[in-house]
This record gives sequence, structure tokens and C-alpha cells, in this order.
Amino acid sequence: MGTESNGGFKNVTITNCVFDYSRGLALETVDGGLLEDVTISNITMRDIVNAPIFIRLGARMRGPDTIPVGVCRRILLSNIVIYNADYRHGAIISGLPGHPIEDLRMNNIRIYYKGGGTADLASRVVPEFEKDYPEPYRFGKMPAYGFFVRHVRQLDMRDVEVSYLSPEERPAYILEDVDGAVLDHLVGERAGAGESIVLKQVKGYHYSP
Repeated sequence: MGTESNGGFKNVTITNCVFDYSRGLALETVDGGLLEDVTISNITMRDIVNAPIFIRLGARMRGPDTIPVGVCRRILLSNIVIYNADYRHGAIISGLPGHPIEDLRMNNIRIYYKGGGTADLASRVVPEFEKDYPEPYRFGKMPAYGFFVRHVRQLDMRDVEVSYLSPEERPAYILEDVDGAVLDHLVGERAGAGESIVLKQVKGYHYSP
């Protein structure tokens, strides 16, 4: 969905699909459109060449000057298995400061990444890129190998597990500027004593290992 997103996307269901040696799921609204009420379930992916999950609320605003920033809300992803996903990006979920993605639910997701990220990437500060073309490669190599989640309100992640096929030194999950989060049985393979889940400016959350 996107990148052209003046009109937006509403009331969409995607189910029972196979992605083979391709890009992953990309839900993008950057030109002021609504992206809401989307359910995606029963998906298998293999040999994914960029981010297997990419959800982006941006402010490119390629349209009339009077149009406000769009809205991205009420999205449900469930029953997804992904094998051999590209190591650079992980899953990227990014709203904007003051314009969070809202009511995002992800459950029963299993992702095997290629691995290969280095420890120095874990401290990388990712720019907002709010007016850029919304593609994972714009974000560069991410500080988390599994999920990078930023600017979200009401996040629910249950039974989500990520691991890697070759050595990986980044944390599995980074959550930044998240308001209200339920994290239930998040599993992330990690190297040595490194952190699996990193929380930055996260408030109102409940965590159950």
C-alpha cells in the first residue's frame, strides 16, 4: 500500500499468501491519506530481500498544501512465518513525532533473519526521514535486527519470535517513543550477554516473558 497515498487505504484484508524471493509487506501513507482497518494473516515468506514488515507514516505530502499529515491506525498482523530475511533492516515500524501509528497489533509471528549485523550498529541513531521516499533502504542498516518500532500509540505484540541464521550482535527489539504497549512472550535470540529488548521513551507498558 503506497507510496502514492493521497486517497489512502481502508478496510483491507490480505490472507493465505506466499511471498517467495521478493520484498515483504509494505504499508505506507506519506501524502496525507488514511491507512486504517487492515487485517493481514496466514502469510509465509522465504528469501525476503528487504524489510519483511514495513509500516510507515510519513510526511512527504506530495499533494495540495492544505492536506494534513495522514493517519495510520487499527492494523492487525497475525500468523506469519518468515525464513531467510535480509539482515540489514529487520521489521521497521515508524510513525512521526506527534503523529504516531495507532492501535497496531501483531501476534503469532516467527522470523528467521540471515544475521550478520555488527555491535556498532546497535548504537546507531536513525534519522526520521519524514519527507523521504518511504522504502526500507532509505533507513539504512538498522540498530535492531528483529523489530525497530518508533512513534506508536497502543502497541500489542504477543507470541513474536525472531532469530538469526548466522552471528548477529544487534538487539532483537528496539522500541522508541511508544505510548501504551502490551508485550507478551516476545522472544529474541541474542549474542552472549547482549540485550534482547531495548526500550527508549516507552511508557504505560506491560511485559510478560
